[in-house]
Amino acid sequence: MNLLVIGNGGREHAIIHQIYNSASFKTENSKIYCTIGNPGINKLAIPIEIKPTDIKSLLEFALSNRIELTIVGPEIPLSLGIVDEFEKNGLKIFGPSQKAAEIETSKVFSKDLMNKYGIPTAKSENFDYSNVDSAIKYAEELGYPVVVKADGLAAGKGVVIAENPRMLKNTLSDFTEKNIFGESGRSFLIEEFLKGYELSVFVITDGDDYLILPSSQDHKKIGENDTGKNTGGMGAYAPADFLTDDKLYSSFKTLIIEPTLNALRKENRKYKGCLYAGLMISEDSKGEKVPFVIEFNCRFGDPETQAVLPLIKSDFLELLFASVNGKISGYKLEIKQGYSCCVVLSSKGYPENYETGKIIKGLDDNFQNCFIFHSGTKSDGDKVLTNGGRVLSVVGINENSLKEAINTSYENIKKIDFENKYYRKDIALKGLRLLIK
Repeated sequence: MNLLVIGNGGREHAIIHQIYNSASFKTENSKIYCTIGNPGINKLAIPIEIKPTDIKSLLEFALSNRIELTIVGPEIPLSLGIVDEFEKNGLKIFGPSQKAAEIETSKVFSKDLMNKYGIPTAKSENFDYSNVDSAIKYAEELGYPVVVKADGLAAGKGVVIAENPRMLKNTLSDFTEKNIFGESGRSFLIEEFLKGYELSVFVITDGDDYLILPSSQDHKKIGENDTGKNTGGMGAYAPADFLTDDKLYSSFKTLIIEPTLNALRKENRKYKGCLYAGLMISEDSKGEKVPFVIEFNCRFGDPETQAVLPLIKSDFLELLFASVNGKISGYKLEIKQGYSCCVVLSSKGYPENYETGKIIKGLDDNFQNCFIFHSGTKSDGDKVLTNGGRVLSVVGINENSLKEAINTSYENIKKIDFENKYYRKDIALKGLRLLIK
């Protein structure tokens, strides 16, 4: 069996690792190919020099190499219609169509869909560069703080919480005049700020049936105690299921997941693949916990994937095939007992300016109960160098305790070093405090 994974970051390394260790993969004498690759991925997969956005070349490669399943990691190839092109040519591919992927690629479309079908989400209005004054007036009506969201793709950084009018004006200037996100920020949402705590939920679906993977909690801000600028994610832990109860878990399904999949079918956008739901758990006037959708993504999240996938006990490759083949209802999901804590090691200066090309030491060390997933790395002879803002994900695992999973991650971080290494020291601590309560 020949497989192809699109993308070469920490998320894709975790996906490849989980496939590589699936029983069905091992019994088939299979091979995994990966676009570009990195020093961690290349130990498990064969790198190919084709960019994830070069749909034509990827299609030709898949056809000529008899690829039996392609798995798409990042959102941009999905937004370009890679699934549609592959399926037109009789190829199996894990991920949503271009029209279905719009649930992530356009915040305006996603919000309009939720409002049309009564899926709980924050109040908001859509604006663009031509009516900034109206956006400012709407923010005053909502009351500060407000959330500003770029309409299009912005690598997880297109969301700003504006605490006051001055910050809002500066943010809108960045979006519409300085064009820091290009066309993605020229149209935007002004959204009500919801109080509560966040959960990340992965739903694997064939368009009709679905399974929910263990929930996780991401840490988006660059600074400890959730301060500073938004990033692609500085760490995550899983499972965060202790933050829910049976009633709340049921409401995820009946208020959010099922209505969303039904809505997409009705809109002729049947959704297959991984649907990521970023949720805010708030309280209503009676003090009852209620879920709201902050955002949908059309693929596995990063770094939540690195935390969640190592907890899956059942055959992961079979799960991907079940989604593609319309057989989710027949797949039995099994989850390992225990917890994981993923801490991202980044280059100092991320998410803004940072240097690359720093030698990474300690990767050959013996890591106990820990996975090291490569995000922004490259090879230089026998050396591994930094090659991005987010460099490595260090994932500690413990069968019994979140606290021990956290300790395992940070103990193993001590073994790895590179110039200007930066990481948050408080990943999963808010989860640990809530677990203790």
